[in-house]
Amino acid sequence: MKLLSLLFTRCNLFFLATAACLCAQQAVIVRVTPGNAATVDANYSLTVSRLLDSKGNVQLVSFPDLGTAKAFLTAVATDPLVVSAELEQQTEVDESHNDSKAVNSNVSTAVDPLVPGSATPVAFFGTMVRQGYAQQPVTQLIRIAKTQTTFGAGGGIVAVIDTGVDSSHPVLQNVFVPGYDFLTQTAGIPSDAADVSQSTVALLDEISQPVLTTYQTTFILNQSTVALLDQSTVALLDQSTVALLDSNSLPKSFGHGTMVSGLIHLVAPGAKIMPLRAFHADGTGAISDIVNAIYYATDHGAKVINMSFSSTSTSPALTAAIQYATAHKVFCVAASGNEGLDIRVYPAAISGVVGVASTNSADIRSSFSNYGESIARVAAPGEALITTYPGGNYAGVWGTSFSAALVSGTIAYSTSLTSHSGGISDALESGVRTGDQGIGDSRLDVFSFVETILNP
Repeated sequence: MKLLSLLFTRCNLFFLATAACLCAQQAVIVRVTPGNAATVDANYSLTVSRLLDSKGNVQLVSFPDLGTAKAFLTAVATDPLVVSAELEQQTEVDESHNDSKAVNSNVSTAVDPLVPGSATPVAFFGTMVRQGYAQQPVTQLIRIAKTQTTFGAGGGIVAVIDTGVDSSHPVLQNVFVPGYDFLTQTAGIPSDAADVSQSTVALLDEISQPVLTTYQTTFILNQSTVALLDQSTVALLDQSTVALLDSNSLPKSFGHGTMVSGLIHLVAPGAKIMPLRAFHADGTGAISDIVNAIYYATDHGAKVINMSFSSTSTSPALTAAIQYATAHKVFCVAASGNEGLDIRVYPAAISGVVGVASTNSADIRSSFSNYGESIARVAAPGEALITTYPGGNYAGVWGTSFSAALVSGTIAYSTSLTSHSGGISDALESGVRTGDQGIGDSRLDVFSFVETILNP
């Protein structure tokens, strides 16, 4: 009773001290000791927006203004029932950062040129795909083709926390399993088409149609990070060239989830992908949605979680969610970021996460890739990769987001070939030696990884 009385007194002081502050509404992520959410909510008269985990121990709480939220954080700092409380944060997928060096990479003479290959359709595990996608240079470089010939198509469920996806893309339409849209709180397979006009979506759908191939249409999207391929040609335009669709530029990261999914599928075509939308098409997202998505993926059968985003700010709630996932033997993979710096970014720097840096075809660190022991566990190609894009199209992409996708697809093999959950770290180190570049000991080699998993 004494403790309860103290909590109520602290609660009253906290609200009296902040009643006069009129600012924008502020959200706080609150984690409580198991089973005590109702007590904490009552003690502080909290307004719970939603639960972020299935047990109700992690909550998103809303306050009328920032001052009230900060007063609450002070009030609960010594409360034994509250494990952590933090202000909601915003973050971006890596290729959307304004200071991302990947945005200029495809016009630099220091990086791989885009090699589109043939647009001729070829069979790829039951689906007809562009030959330049299925047989692009990276499939030989990291030995994807040999792995699939020897060990099959892989399996397991890979959760992709990202923007929405194009569920009707011919390459991916049979790959997705139901996921969740945390922006609208809707179950199913989320799309980011809602973030652009319907006429823009219609034009994207038309780009791949034969009637337009004579125009040799090429679009450069995402501030030069993404080169959209048509059926017959690829051109690299300088950064000043902006493609306008229906008189409006597409949002920075429109299609990001589709592109990431396409590369996971390229490596492990037998794996299923669970799309979890936590980012808008402009690349922005909230930590609470990411945390919610990690718990959701873990509780709904995902074996791998791909996180192609980063933030320089840490988050106790994010760390706890990843600890929950790893405790349930779910592998978490994250991009190292695209600022070209030796810095700590999260979630790549969180213990248990496989942080991924980007290399070019010569196994040299990409100029845009962040590096350092704290964030780069392994490296993988991240320049001039060809992947799926909304509207049944294909795109050339640069960025650590896409390096991470290759690693997530690779780890999916371990979940389908053996029940042994250990040895992932050793298997990732079985790739090609990178030297001292701050990007991990090795560059991804899918075939060596699978061999090591099967014969530790």
